[in-house]
Amino acid sequence: MAITTIDPDKTEQRRLYHLLSGAVAPRPICFASTVDREGNVNLSPYSFFNIFSSKPPVLIFSPVRKGRDNSTKDTHENILQTKEVVINMVNFPIVEQMSLASTSYPSEVNEFVKAGLTEIPSEKVRPPRVAESPVSFECVVDDVIALGDGPGAGNLVLARVVLLHIQSAFLDEDQKIDTTKIDLVGRMGGSWYTRTNPDALFEIPRPLRTLGIGVDQLPESIRFSNILTGNNLGRLGNVEQLPTTEEIRTIRNDKNIQRIGSQEEMHRIAQLWLEAGETKRALALLMYADKAPA
Repeated sequence: MAITTIDPDKTEQRRLYHLLSGAVAPRPICFASTVDREGNVNLSPYSFFNIFSSKPPVLIFSPVRKGRDNSTKDTHENILQTKEVVINMVNFPIVEQMSLASTSYPSEVNEFVKAGLTEIPSEKVRPPRVAESPVSFECVVDDVIALGDGPGAGNLVLARVVLLHIQSAFLDEDQKIDTTKIDLVGRMGGSWYTRTNPDALFEIPRPLRTLGIGVDQLPESIRFSNILTGNNLGRLGNVEQLPTTEEIRTIRNDKNIQRIGSQEEMHRIAQLWLEAGETKRALALLMYADKAPA
C-alpha cells in the first residue's frame, strides 16, 4: 500500500488546508449569525465546527484568518465586540443559500438579504436566527482562543448554548431529532457536500449498550478470513458472547448448509447474513465452518 507522507511545517498553507479539509470530512456546518456594536447583521457559514459538551451545552467553531491577506472574518470581529452568536444548522433545502452567504461581501452588507433568508429575533441574544434553519442555538461566547497569527490560523470560539429552537416537524414521538427527516448536509473537500437523506443513512449497534467480546476472541479462521471485511469483523466483535453449542448444532443440521462444499462459501453466506442484520446466525455459521471438514 503506497503512502504519501506530508510534513505540515514544509507545506504551503493553501495545500495544507485542502488536504486537511478533504480528509477530515464530512463536517457539520455552523451557519453563524452575529451583530456588531451598532447592530449590523452578519451571516456566514463555517465547517470547522462541532459540539464539545452537553452539560453545559457548548458548541465550538473556528473562523480562520484569510489565506490571501491574513485578515480576520466579520464573524470573528463581531463576536469579540458582543460575545454573542446564533448557530443555525444547515439542511438540504437551504444549502445553496448557505453557500451564497459565504461570499465575502463588505462588512455593511447583510447576508440574510443577499441569500434571501429570513431573520427572526432571538430571545436571549442580539443576533437574529435563520427562520429557515431546522435548529438554531442562541449562544453566549465564553472565550475566543487564537490558534495562531498567520494566514489559515483558526480562532476557536467557545459558544455556550442558552436557548435552542427546533422546528417541530423534525422531532419524533420521543421528542428526539428525527435523523431520517432533518436532511442535514455536511462539508467535504473542495466544492463538495454530502447529504444525510435516508438513502445515505445506516445504523450500527452501539457498543456502549453491550460489552462486545471483541475481534480478538474470534477464531483465527474468522479473523483472517479472505472474505470477511473489517466492518464484518467489527459487527461480529460486538456480540456479547459466542454462539452456544446448540446454536451451532442448529446451523449444522440445516440441510441447505450441509450442501455447501467449502469454508469460503460459508463465509460468503455469513457475510450476506451479517449485511442483513442476522449477526448471531452468521457467527454460528462461521463457528461451524471453523470446525467443519475442509
